[in-house]
Amino acid sequence: MKAAVLHRYDETLGSGRFVEYEDWPDPKIESPTDVIVRIGGAGVCRTDLHVVEGIWRSKVQVSLPYVMGHENAGWVEAMGSAVTGVKVGDPVICHPLVTSGHCLACRRGDDMHADESRFPGINADGGYAQYLRTGQRSLIKLPKTLAPKDVAPYTDAGLTAYRAAKKASRHLLPGEFAVVIGAGGLGHIGIQVLAALCAAEIVIVDRSETALKLAQECGAHHAVKADGSELERVLEITRGQGAEAVIDFVGEGDAVAQGLAMTRNAGTYYVVGYGGRIELPTLDMVTSEKSIVGNLVGTWPELVELMALADRGLVHLKTREYKLQDANQALLDLHHGKVSGRAVLIP
Repeated sequence: MKAAVLHRYDETLGSGRFVEYEDWPDPKIESPTDVIVRIGGAGVCRTDLHVVEGIWRSKVQVSLPYVMGHENAGWVEAMGSAVTGVKVGDPVICHPLVTSGHCLACRRGDDMHADESRFPGINADGGYAQYLRTGQRSLIKLPKTLAPKDVAPYTDAGLTAYRAAKKASRHLLPGEFAVVIGAGGLGHIGIQVLAALCAAEIVIVDRSETALKLAQECGAHHAVKADGSELERVLEITRGQGAEAVIDFVGEGDAVAQGLAMTRNAGTYYVVGYGGRIELPTLDMVTSEKSIVGNLVGTWPELVELMALADRGLVHLKTREYKLQDANQALLDLHHGKVSGRAVLIP
């Protein structure tokens, strides 16, 4: 098969050529519960850029060369002898984790913290290719209204945004505020999820006028440009108190300190983006009673819930399509901020 293969790390992302489009071994059925998926779409994620930078080397064991791509959807191509519930040709979306289902975390539905797991695109060959090996437990059959190429990025970007927004929505009441920092590939989904799940007023903060416009189209009630005065503007909107929930899809630079400052006393700051540091005196934590909550992708049931929202038209994913052989261009465009929404590779 053809694949876009990562051969070397580029810590500065300065080479301009991150992957090579080449012949690569077809994935094989190795377990009775394995499924081979013919890729219909593979999302291009900022995490992929972090993989190229080598940031994930300390977290996972992977040997180069290998195939990135952890946001995948397509059609069942082949399956192991123990697989039930799907048949060849079924359109499916793939939860990013492949787990056995036997450990306590799996049995509780908390796949992201399974004792043993495989993460295609992170620590195993992923979907920047024509075919992908995954597992039966990872598959969700798609309704006729949703095409694989249109939903592939939901498996990480959408699912991560959904998980954070769902957590926040459980505590948000009419008359309260939710601030979303970053209206890009994750943020524009998080805004739609918040609008679908709660009645709080949604405030979006971003430095891009294009992103702010997209955010308002997605349901944000207030748009604030990150130009140095964003904290003052958010406090003005929230009547000087800050927001009950702040979801930070940036997680680096000034966003962290700003996000915590935008969170009202007894409110919650949800961290999604990463790369920065949280520094807060313990006295401030005690006196403000603010909560800081991390978010790591999401569970299989949450992906089912997100597909239900998409099927009903309550969440729409803005995508830009690239051919698989143009994976370098997609990664470069993402790196340079030229992708509105999510980039998707089509084999």
